[in-house]
Amino acid sequence: MDKDVKFAFVGGGNMAANLIGALVSGGCNPKNFRVADPDPSQRNRLRQRFGVEITDDNAAAATGADVVILAVKPQVAAAALQDMAPAPDASLYLSVIAGIREADLRRWLDTDGSIVRAMPNTPALLGCGITGLYCAPSVPGAMRELAEGIMRSSGAVAWVDDEALLDPVTALSGSGPAYFFLLMEVMTRTGIDMGLDPEAARLLTQETALGAARMALESESGVAELRERVTSPGGTTAAAMEVLKSRGVPEAIADAIRAAAERASELATEYGNNRGS
Repeated sequence: MDKDVKFAFVGGGNMAANLIGALVSGGCNPKNFRVADPDPSQRNRLRQRFGVEITDDNAAAATGADVVILAVKPQVAAAALQDMAPAPDASLYLSVIAGIREADLRRWLDTDGSIVRAMPNTPALLGCGITGLYCAPSVPGAMRELAEGIMRSSGAVAWVDDEALLDPVTALSGSGPAYFFLLMEVMTRTGIDMGLDPEAARLLTQETALGAARMALESESGVAELRERVTSPGGTTAAAMEVLKSRGVPEAIADAIRAAAERASELATEYGNNRGS
């Protein structure tokens, strides 16, 4: 990615700060960043931390930028983007706004430019997340590559070729950390209930989760095979798996993911088509 790209951020929250930090660490010049946010404390925090230019004017931030990253909350997206319309010319508009469809972004911005939607998850704040990406077929390959390069600064990326598939992306990776946190919460609490020291229970749970994730990432075997290897017939893991399956846990997890995807679709309609001009 060209280190001289000029960036504008509309919204200066945690995800914006993470991306700015990752891009600057990767060699981008902080003087090429301009951030708009209505909150003076947010603006000052970003200026002090990164030395970027700040403003409370969305259109002013975007003017002259090569890439405009839309990072406001979905509840205020319509107002924030319409405040910029017609949007200043930019090579790429990259939206990390959860649930707002490309057609609504384009309508509010009043632009014919390239738009890419990105759905990062919270581990991206630590540089170890994953982002789902989508753009219309008309978006040039160079803009796809630019968007991918930006989001790779905070972790892995996965493209989908249908915008509707960002709803299951949201359900799997966007909401996914909470599923693992719940499992870890229960494991830790149960360990404590069985007599383990709280710190030991926490460490055992967290390191086990980290190790299992690394095995899944680095092994050539699928997760089902990895699970079977750990599950010796008649052993402790087999006893645990029997309880989980008899209580319908696999089905409950699948139902939870489907419910999250359905809610993502509902929110897209609520925040998108029912708001703005």
